[in-house]
Amino acid sequence: MKTVLIVEDDVVNARVFSKILTKRGGLAVKHTEDVEEVISLAHSGEISVILMDVSLAHSMYGGKPMDGIKITQLLKAAPQTAHLPVILVTAHAMEGDRENFLGQSGADGYITKPVIDHQDFVDQVKAAMGDGADN
Repeated sequence: MKTVLIVEDDVVNARVFSKILTKRGGLAVKHTEDVEEVISLAHSGEISVILMDVSLAHSMYGGKPMDGIKITQLLKAAPQTAHLPVILVTAHAMEGDRENFLGQSGADGYITKPVIDHQDFVDQVKAAMGDGADN
């Protein structure tokens, strides 16, 4: 079964995403906002795609605050995790935000919150996994 890692600091959003992805998408879901756990899970090979919140209020790594852009940059810079699809999920939906965030982070996709069209959300997540996902 394909597994989605949700990196989100809002528990309500994480629950909503999780419910949509498991019930409508038939996907397994893990959730954390702990940067070391994100990196560990990304290296484990058990994750097929990461949904990354852009604004993480509590995430720290090496003593420094980390947002979703910085975590995505870390993952995309490491040869072992560069191939792992990352979709940014954010409430920032101003004109130019999508291109700016994708350009800065190297992420593979961008979804705005709140998620209104559940099927479209599932379709975007599944499309990011592609046919070549190994899980």
